Amino acid sequence: MTDAFPGALVGPSSKERKYDRQLRLWAASGQQALENARVLLVNSDGPWGNQSTGTSGVVGVETLKNLVLPGIGGFTIVDPAIVTETDLGVNFFLEEESLGKSRAEETCRLLRELNPDVEGSFQAKLLQQDPELLLQHKLVLISGPLKSSSLDAICKLSRELDIPVLYTHSVGFYSVFSLQLPADFPIVETHPDPETTQDLRLLNPWPELAAAGARVSNLDSLDDHQHGHVPYILLLLHYLEKWKATHDGNVPSNYKEKTEFRELVRGSARTHNPEGGEENYDEAVAAVLKSLNPFSLRSTVREIFEMQECKNLRQDSGDFWVIASAINQFYQKHNVLPLPGSLPDMKAQSADYISLQNIYKSKARKDVEEVTATVRQIEAQLGSRAGPIPEKEVEIFCKNAAHIKVVRGRDIPKIEDDAHTLKTIRNNLTFDESTMPIFIACQILDAIVTDIQEGKQPGNSLDDDVTWNSHIDRVVSILRRDDPSAVSEEARERIEEATQEVRRTEGGELHNISSLTGGLVAQEALKVITRQYGPLDNTCLFDGARSRSEMYKL
Repeated sequence: MTDAFPGALVGPSSKERKYDRQLRLWAASGQQALENARVLLVNSDGPWGNQSTGTSGVVGVETLKNLVLPGIGGFTIVDPAIVTETDLGVNFFLEEESLGKSRAEETCRLLRELNPDVEGSFQAKLLQQDPELLLQHKLVLISGPLKSSSLDAICKLSRELDIPVLYTHSVGFYSVFSLQLPADFPIVETHPDPETTQDLRLLNPWPELAAAGARVSNLDSLDDHQHGHVPYILLLLHYLEKWKATHDGNVPSNYKEKTEFRELVRGSARTHNPEGGEENYDEAVAAVLKSLNPFSLRSTVREIFEMQECKNLRQDSGDFWVIASAINQFYQKHNVLPLPGSLPDMKAQSADYISLQNIYKSKARKDVEEVTATVRQIEAQLGSRAGPIPEKEVEIFCKNAAHIKVVRGRDIPKIEDDAHTLKTIRNNLTFDESTMPIFIACQILDAIVTDIQEGKQPGNSLDDDVTWNSHIDRVVSILRRDDPSAVSEEARERIEEATQEVRRTEGGELHNISSLTGGLVAQEALKVITRQYGPLDNTCLFDGARSRSEMYKL
């Protein structure tokens, strides 16, 4: 009996209903990428100081929660700790019955209850040189502080395997997280402002669009209803032809001419239209300055076309570079990018709007077909590959071609690192409101925890003034290495103030700060997994006491 109902009446599937809101954000392609991904969480690598079980691990679990709910494929928790009373006070994903049990097992069990579609596993220890385990995952999450050798080993191996890493600290009212991406991380679906994606081609219309504009040449003969419903795009095409007739075939090219053209359009509206005004003319007037511009290639896209990965394709070149090369050939031939094919809303009769929409969609399809044919030629020239690039992937690339980007991934930053990192830290320490001292405090915490775990610093050094002061001296000395005046005494005082919060909490977490930070980290994780939107590049600092956050490229 169900066959008797029209297909249009069939409702969404159970999965579409379950994930409705997120499908609006990253569409079916993003959801599929999410469901195909597995995330590795390294929550601790051993005890330190009074933290007999290591870090509380709240921020890592809260991050996983925000990935499990939208349907990540699976996760693995690495955590050697046993649940203590301290854990029960801050970790929502533990119960009283969890006391004395494996923290990895208990948090894994409770996380899996959130979404039965997600597979979860756990283990007590991570072998630092275990590429087989890392290769099972699309992303590595690390909760700090982590011993320096452990962090370096995981980050090094992840970079060799092109697996992104998110390293997170949540200490008292402070949190810090950094993203290490592969050396080249291309993104097609960057989701820019919708207005910036509109490409109407009014100054160089293709034949079908020009013909549609020519059909409204008899505006004066239209009745008031028809006159007030001519799509503004056709109005602009019509008045551009009138302008060119009196300006030697030239279109308005500067602000003065565009202003004159705008007044020409405005003055042609019927001021006493009994049909309720002429909003289509208002739309045309408003679109003049933003729509009557010659096509120009964005500098970021031009840089991609000039990259060696795009110019010198190899058999193992990724799909992104093959399609980018094909679109570059399209641009070299036509001096424009493929038409996205989308239209803004406008006042028009439904039939006229649909007709105009079909003209744009038809042109967009033809452009996709041309690019796809070039892709197939490139694939044939390159020889054996994993398989042909799906046409849907080419179509999505063409639609977003004007806004593609490639992020050059940087390592998880350390104060001892390159000159760029040191310069950025020094420059931002000069501002009273800067959150940079929080980053330095967490770096010092890492160094102290490393000393404790390696036996270089006995006892609980988190309460030891001498230990903290010596590490502050060490950091300030590094920052002053090339310029003795680079870090003022006021800046040093701000660093000391930041370390006080870390010492006050003994490196422990507050659940509300870790929960908020887990949401922020999960947002970046979703961008990385779906390869949509623009990911963090590369460090975010949050001051919960002042409700202030900043992002830095370190």
